[in-house]
Amino acid sequence: MIETTAALEEACVKLAKSDFVTVDTEFIRESTFWPELCLIQMASPDLEVLVDPLAKGLDLKPFFALMADPSVVKVFHAARQDLEIVYHLGNMLPAPLFDTQVAAMVCGFGDSISYDQLVSRLTGAHIDKSSRFTDWRARPLDDKQLSYALADVTHLRDVYLKLKEELEREGRTDWVEEEMAILETPETYDLPPEKAWTRLKLRIKKPLDFAVMQKVAEWRENEARDRDVPRRRVLKDDAIYEIAQQHPTEPEALAKLRMIPKGWERSQSAAGLMEAVKMALAIPKADLPRLPRQPQLPEGAAAASELLKVLLKIVAEQNQVAARVIASSEDLDKIASDGENADVEAMRGWRRKLYGEPALQLLNGEVALRFVERKVEMISV
Repeated sequence: MIETTAALEEACVKLAKSDFVTVDTEFIRESTFWPELCLIQMASPDLEVLVDPLAKGLDLKPFFALMADPSVVKVFHAARQDLEIVYHLGNMLPAPLFDTQVAAMVCGFGDSISYDQLVSRLTGAHIDKSSRFTDWRARPLDDKQLSYALADVTHLRDVYLKLKEELEREGRTDWVEEEMAILETPETYDLPPEKAWTRLKLRIKKPLDFAVMQKVAEWRENEARDRDVPRRRVLKDDAIYEIAQQHPTEPEALAKLRMIPKGWERSQSAAGLMEAVKMALAIPKADLPRLPRQPQLPEGAAAASELLKVLLKIVAEQNQVAARVIASSEDLDKIASDGENADVEAMRGWRRKLYGEPALQLLNGEVALRFVERKVEMISV
């Protein structure tokens, strides 16, 4: 276990000599807003490393430098949460990046295959997951915990090489690179507090209620970040919906709400919340935010969208690619409505060639779907 900056720097220098490094982290986030980093695992073809970020005096700068090294591919599985941690602590994102879960979807392993399933299918190895929900803050970590943690990056080396070979053989390397561009974008991990309302389900029907919901969600986001506690510990989602409809600006009104704990209305936090409500109520009627509306599909477009879903399933199965990587339900609705002019990813790049063009042919009556020998297939008209 690496516990000093000098040892970490020495290890990172050695790891940087490889073309790629597999990376994983163990963290706890049940009681904090930001994930608490408890362990870093890294491996190159000839070196395996465990780093203790909780060690006193340890500086993670060598780790961040390695993550920024453009000559080394950083390999993760289901990278989003790991990248969120790196971005928060180091104010940077690893690049170049390779996410084996995304690559597996492109290679036909399903929509969201787990790491242990992928390892089993590609290498035949079995991973003992019994230490998965351990307390990674506890010290010292025992041998079983360390072995489990290390397995997350040692098997990943073989998984990466096999997927990389498959992508190159099928000519799909650039498909994965397009997906990695999204993960390498800071906006993916740093949603502005004023956009915090987008995390909530839209149960609001009036513009004024919507304005209150936006301001209260923004207040909760800032409060949770400042106190480093989960959002739900500041205020539950259901309480936001109730406040958005009742507009409490005084402690007495706040105390009457079902979702507000008894006595909380007199707290300093409650004062901040009521100030947020007042700010929303002060917005002139003409400036109130418009409620997002689901676009209404033109007549016949709903049926066309259903046909496009069947076509997507056919294309995904034929090409051994997870359907969700090719197109979303929203993509299909827009293609059904706007055809060639649909501004969606499914109509650009490799997705257009794979699916977008056949979709337009289906809408134009140039191809048809038929059921034969217990399966649906596409035929030219």
